[in-house]
Amino acid sequence: MPLALLALAVGAFGIGTTEFVMMGLLPDVADDLGISIPSAGHLVSAYALGVVIGAPLLAALTARMSRRTVLIALMALFVAGNALSAFAPGNGSLLAARFLSGLPHGAFFGVGAVVATGMVPPERKARSVSLMFLGLTVANVAGVPAATLMGQHLGWRATFLGVSAIGLVAIASLALLIPRDGTHAAPSAGLRGELAALRSLPVWLALGTTVAGFGALFAAYSYVTPMLTDTAGFAETNVTVLLALFGVGATAGNLLGGRLADHCLRGTLFGGLASLAVVLGLFPLLMRAEWSAALAVTLLGAAAFVTGSPLQLMVMEKASAAPSLASSANQAAFNLANAGGAWIGGLALAAGLGTTSPALTGAALAVLGLGVAGVAHAVDRRRATPSTGRVVTSHLPEESGALHH
Repeated sequence: MPLALLALAVGAFGIGTTEFVMMGLLPDVADDLGISIPSAGHLVSAYALGVVIGAPLLAALTARMSRRTVLIALMALFVAGNALSAFAPGNGSLLAARFLSGLPHGAFFGVGAVVATGMVPPERKARSVSLMFLGLTVANVAGVPAATLMGQHLGWRATFLGVSAIGLVAIASLALLIPRDGTHAAPSAGLRGELAALRSLPVWLALGTTVAGFGALFAAYSYVTPMLTDTAGFAETNVTVLLALFGVGATAGNLLGGRLADHCLRGTLFGGLASLAVVLGLFPLLMRAEWSAALAVTLLGAAAFVTGSPLQLMVMEKASAAPSLASSANQAAFNLANAGGAWIGGLALAAGLGTTSPALTGAALAVLGLGVAGVAHAVDRRRATPSTGRVVTSHLPEESGALHH
């Protein structure tokens, strides 16, 4: 695999760290700024809002630029947002800085996925995407715990300065390792033309699969701490280690999904969603003992992230005229899944259905994701069928993992 993928992974590591570290720093931030923890929770929402707005907008606006230049510029914006977070004098300015930090998130992954797949032969496209996403999953294993520990001992502002330093390393890596040639976008009709490429039912079905599939993950993961403490009986001090197990599972699932998707993209997607539904459905049983609860958290990460690379490639393939924009839109869908899944899981808890009820809600969302993916497959088969009514038997691009450019 090209060494340039390492530069993309470093950027993904920094983005993954800053996205999830705020959860562990909320008490420290709230105490320092003199606000309540629920008010500090809006800092998480501000970042997610930045991702949702920035992902498609920045990808569309930079469609005619060199993708190497775009990646460096996005990472520079990331560094600026985190540096402003470190020096924010109050809650309002910190909210604005977190929103700014989120703006380049989706576009970086979107454009990065296009660059990654363009540097490898067709049979390794999914693996190239999974290697870029490796930075995101490793962030959950090492980056977030280390950054949280730094914030607790040196102050939360030091954490964001540290993340800014990671961003600077990423900029240097991108400048050194991403080739200057071959990273230019295809000729574009501008913002209107880029947006027109998304006027496609298969694209929206692929994005809908992302929302349902990862909504299933976040319906359960958002409330995994009370499951581990109240149901499985773990002490709160052990939760950090257990969440690291989730990151280990996510890393393994991400790498496995990339390898499998290069052989059969749609089969990997169906298998991942089905596995996620099964794992979440077994959560009430697995949370009855500590050993099985630890296994459940690990399997949850693996089953969810098996689908990451297939979903990214599928969206890109369905909007081949605007792959960067479609890929970025998929990151916005991921963050909508984060917010929507957490909300739906919270409804189950508020209804008094039990501590593990968000997992069962997640299982239902995974089944919904399977249904949407099935509809997408049916639509593809219908479009691949000629007027004679016979089904074309030639290999479709999504089955081999190849993309049209």
